[in-house]
Formats: sequence, C-alpha cells, structure tokens
Amino acid sequence: MSVKDFTQSLDSFLIAFEERLRQVVKSDVEFVQLIEEDLVTAGGKRVRPRLAFLASSALGEVPHTVELALAVELIHSAALLHDDLIDDAETRRGKEAAFRKYGNAVSVLAGDYLLSRQMALLAQIGNMELVAMCAQAARMLSEGEVLQFQMVALADYSLENYERIIHGKTASLMQLACEGAAVLGGAPNVVREALAQFGARYGQAFQMRDDYLDLMGSSEVLGKPAGGDVREGKVTRITLRLLETYPGEVEDIFKRHGAQKGDIERLRELAVQSGADQDVIQAIAQRVEQAIATLRALPYSASRDELEALAKRELVRVS
Repeated sequence: MSVKDFTQSLDSFLIAFEERLRQVVKSDVEFVQLIEEDLVTAGGKRVRPRLAFLASSALGEVPHTVELALAVELIHSAALLHDDLIDDAETRRGKEAAFRKYGNAVSVLAGDYLLSRQMALLAQIGNMELVAMCAQAARMLSEGEVLQFQMVALADYSLENYERIIHGKTASLMQLACEGAAVLGGAPNVVREALAQFGARYGQAFQMRDDYLDLMGSSEVLGKPAGGDVREGKVTRITLRLLETYPGEVEDIFKRHGAQKGDIERLRELAVQSGADQDVIQAIAQRVEQAIATLRALPYSASRDELEALAKRELVRVS
C-alpha cells in the first residue's frame, strides 16, 4: 500500500503544499528551474510534509504549518541533489539524476539554491528556536552522511555507528517535522517531547526498512536493482550482521562492491540462512512500537490515529 493510503485526510493540505512549493523554488534561471521541476516538484512520498501536517493537526490550529513542511522538505531535497552526485547515482525517482543531465557544478549549486529558499522561509516564520532546530537537523544530516563514508573508509563497522547514521541522515528531519509543529503550536513540553520521539523512532524504522528492502526487496517492486547499498559500499544493519557471521566471504563481496555475478543473491541467501533478515525485521518492529507508545501523550484525534498507522506501515512496506 502507498503512504497515501495511510494519510487520506491530507489531500487539501498537500495540494496547498505543492502549489506553494512551486512558488518557493521558482527561478528565472533555466537550469535551476529545470532541476527543481525534475526533483522537487516531481512528487515522491512527501513523508516529511505529511508528518508536519499530521503533527500540527493533532495539536489543533498551528500557524505556519505549510512553511514548516516546506522548510523540512527543502533540506531533504537539497541533500538528495548532493547525495546523487556523491553516490554517482543513475536515476532519482525514475528520472535521470540531475548532475548527469546538467553537470556536477550546476547540481550542487541548485542544492544550495534550495537551502537559500529554505532560509527565506525560516525568516518568514520568524521563530528563532525553529531556526536553531533546522540548523541542528542539517548538521546531523551532514555528519550522518560523512560518517557513512568514514565507516567504510576505516572499516569501522559497528551497530553504534549505523544507529548514528540512520538517525542523522533520516530520523533527524522526521523529528524536526514533528517537533517543529509542537514548537510553532506552543505545545506543552511533554507533548513536544512525545512528538520529537515519535519522529525520531519512526524515522529510524523508516530507514531500516529502506535498508532491508534494498537487499531483500523485489527489484520489480522497488523499480531498481537490489543491492544498491552494497554496490555503493554502504554497510547497513543486515550486512553488519553478515560481516560478523561470515567475515571472510562477505568482506570479499564488499571489497569488490558486489560486482561479481551472483554476489547480491549470495548475500540474500546468507541473510536468510543466518536469520539476519529477521533480526532487522524485529528491530524495525521495536522502533515502530516505541514510536506508537510516545503518541499516548497526545490527546486522541483522527490525526493521532493516522500517525500511528503511518508508523505501522513500516512493518509491511515493500517499496
């Protein structure tokens, strides 16, 4: 099922979001506009805006909800532009990656342009605490991405590093979307902390599910070949377990970036054989349970139910 099936009440919010997004990223520089149309306005799950809207709705009337959703999504979109270049990606959301079409410099500078638009939105909101929170999330995102490369370069494979990576690169922005709504809505500290923890735990489950599907998912459903993380040299929770259980064989596969025929299929076999696949599924279920437990601090509402449903989706998501 699509994420849209779990958040059907957001249609009007998302229409307003998409319309405002086009206005915010509009530029009279043709290459900038083409890149933004390819990436930012091309759709995607819009998970972060959905979190901002649902968190705001669960609190009642919250000012600047659309601006908060835009600010978080622009950080995410800028990071995607930069990540595709770093990862030498072929495509993004089914289309040719921006840097391949327009060149490295244009792609990086277009990402910078998005960050400049995000800063303008924060100035419009005028909440200095939210500015500080966005800066911290962007720092954690950058550190998480760099740590991912450092872990491979130094062969410093550890679950602790992996946890820090997934929190930085994914969960930090989801936490920002939820906690930002509490800040703008003037929510009590207990509610603010609950939304922050929900965003963090949900974001961790989301990234772990993505990592699991990258190796164990169906290439046809994913729309891309399985094993992309291995080919990029990225170590995830499932391959960490495999490195511990079958160090020699799995290290060899990583050294050649899964380039030999049958490498990815062999890792999938070993994951099932060792139970590494079930270890990840159990870890995802634990984060989902933790995320849902935090919602008890919020008053009952349809939006709280939708946040819970969104978290439970990570137990069954296939793409």
